[in-house]
Amino acid sequence: MGLKDTKDGTSLPRSSPSFSRATKPSPEMHAVNSYNPKSTSDSFSDGEKVEKKPGGWRAVTFILGNETLERLGTIGLLSNFMVYLTRVFHLEQVDASNVINIWSGFTNLTPLVGAFISDAYVGRFKTIAFASFATLLGLVTLTLTASLPQLHPATCNSKDPVSCGGPNKLQFGILLLGLGFLSIGSGGIRPCSIPFGVDQFDQRTEEGIKGVASFFNWYYMTFTIVLLITQTVVVYIQDQVSWVIGFSVPTGLMACAVVMFFAGMKLYVYVKPEGSIFSGIAQVVVAARKKRNMKLPEEDDGTVTYYDPPVKESVLSKLHHSNQFRFLDKAAVIIEGDLTPEGVPANKWRLCSIQEVEEVKCLIRIVPVWSAGIISLAAMSQQGTFTVSQALKMDRHMGPNFEIPAGSLSVISLLTIGVFLPLYDRVLVPFLRRITGHKSGITLLQRIGTGIVFAILSMIVAGLVERKRRIRSINAGDPTGMTPMSVFWLSPQLILMGLCEAFNIIGQIEFFNSQFPEHMRSIANSLFSLSFAGSNYLSSLIVTTVHRFSGGHDRPDWLNKNLNAGKLDYFYYLIAVLGVFNLVYFWYCARGYRYKVGLQMGDFEDNKSFSDVEMSSKKQLK
Repeated sequence: MGLKDTKDGTSLPRSSPSFSRATKPSPEMHAVNSYNPKSTSDSFSDGEKVEKKPGGWRAVTFILGNETLERLGTIGLLSNFMVYLTRVFHLEQVDASNVINIWSGFTNLTPLVGAFISDAYVGRFKTIAFASFATLLGLVTLTLTASLPQLHPATCNSKDPVSCGGPNKLQFGILLLGLGFLSIGSGGIRPCSIPFGVDQFDQRTEEGIKGVASFFNWYYMTFTIVLLITQTVVVYIQDQVSWVIGFSVPTGLMACAVVMFFAGMKLYVYVKPEGSIFSGIAQVVVAARKKRNMKLPEEDDGTVTYYDPPVKESVLSKLHHSNQFRFLDKAAVIIEGDLTPEGVPANKWRLCSIQEVEEVKCLIRIVPVWSAGIISLAAMSQQGTFTVSQALKMDRHMGPNFEIPAGSLSVISLLTIGVFLPLYDRVLVPFLRRITGHKSGITLLQRIGTGIVFAILSMIVAGLVERKRRIRSINAGDPTGMTPMSVFWLSPQLILMGLCEAFNIIGQIEFFNSQFPEHMRSIANSLFSLSFAGSNYLSSLIVTTVHRFSGGHDRPDWLNKNLNAGKLDYFYYLIAVLGVFNLVYFWYCARGYRYKVGLQMGDFEDNKSFSDVEMSSKKQLK
């Protein structure tokens, strides 16, 4: 008799030394009781006999160095790219915004392709190596657009750069070529660098588990340092010294990253590709469809036999069989001819394991929640586009001689995150824990929802500040549109956006990584990149639509190149309204979400109970 779940009554794996062949099913395709899997704990013990010599921290140092320098190059370029496109390439702010949004969207889609190629074909090392060369080539190309007069429009002395001649087809094509190489590089490095670093530790040992946790801390710490350096030092060089030097510095750092990555070749642990998880997802869907006429009881009463073999060594937890999305369970039901005499599936496109089915269920449960994060990220993307346009028309002086680069203002959001997170962890979480009884103070979905609220507030404040800036600028009567108003008036909206990131972004990272099975975290990281891709394309769609339809009848559009003639505040309010609708949609999705419940390997012998955890519930896992 198998262990029963206290809520669903579904079966956990039962011990049996071998498979037995399936008997002939009835014409209604009801399942037969013919399969008993081997003990999972035995399988895990066998897995522990496999020797592995991890690269450890010596190897991880080279991986972190490559990742850090790569981000210094790419983010160093992006932080001030709006200014580069308007000042050097003389693009209007709407066109420049669309270039950035479309490129960023494509860049955030490529990790899905990179993860697939890495997992299914070439492995993580080769993927990162190829991608590093692509990133270097992209940075070299963009540096050439700044240094060679033939590759950018002629210098214009007008105080309004958009009144100057724009790029020709060759110049714009070379620019896009460089951005394309950067997208290819990001597609290979971003989904593989974290898993490749984790590969260097033996997670079957206590030391290896601690090493992985420490690796994540160092990864995010270096990422924060990169953001601070790029948005201060690199942006200042580009803005105040020279675009050529400002692009050459990230390019040189990327060249060092490539050298550093290959210098650690003898230290790395190389994990062979085991096949893409995407094919497993497709197999579950196809197998369930092939057995769509099968009838299953409304509740699992033990009369149905599922294919539930021991999980692979790479799988660290066994997912609990749930009653949600039961139509997918048909993919794991054994009927005549599904098993070979050795007890393995005769056709993986007709029979999948319960573990594989539950993994697909995890993905289906997460997708609605994931989609709700796109609009809040679209609000965040304005920091690098129209907020920069506002800053360019405001007083950016700190003292008589120093002027803050417009692209550096997002440092305010970073500082907000740095100050708020320790307070959140040490003060707010213990306080909320006493109220809610939840170990984290609030659930992950509540944390994401709070971030969405801050994104809405940020857009409302941004609209109010822009209205005040426009009125002051018009009253000042400066023909260049400059405003006698400190750029620090933009601080409130940036602080609110920093709080949005502290709740929403970090909440999404933790949510995706905790709700996916451990070996599917490449998909989790890809989904997060896909969120940014969706927000970039949504932002581009909104910008294009507003620019085309908000004007007319001798009225300038909201996003007119002349900020004083346009209505940028209306654009911010529009995003805030969309955010309110999105908040309602998110609440609806989160209200019915069931958190993942699983067993750690080796725990099958213990009689444990489980309960689904809802967003509004205070119930704990027992």
